[in-house]
Amino acid sequence: MLDDYHSAPISGSLKAMLCFLEKLTLQPDSVTSEDIEPLQAAGLSDAAIEEAIHVCAAFNILDRVADSFGFQLLDDRGKAVSANHLLKRGYL
Repeated sequence: MLDDYHSAPISGSLKAMLCFLEKLTLQPDSVTSEDIEPLQAAGLSDAAIEEAIHVCAAFNILDRVADSFGFQLLDDRGKAVSANHLLKRGYL
């Protein structure tokens, strides 16, 4: 899925959301209310769409701050520790 979500065996609603979030990240000036229609047609609630937009915005801000300050990427061990923490506690 990480290589190509378009061909990954995931639900249609998840694909629709990832497509929208990709556009929101890479072409934010071109996003319009019409981009929400496929998400709603895929069965996503307005609350779910709003939450995904908030998460996307937070990650995009963090990514830009990290790039600005030259943060170092985690090594494999650091990624494993971080993933384990998120699996246990989520994003709270």
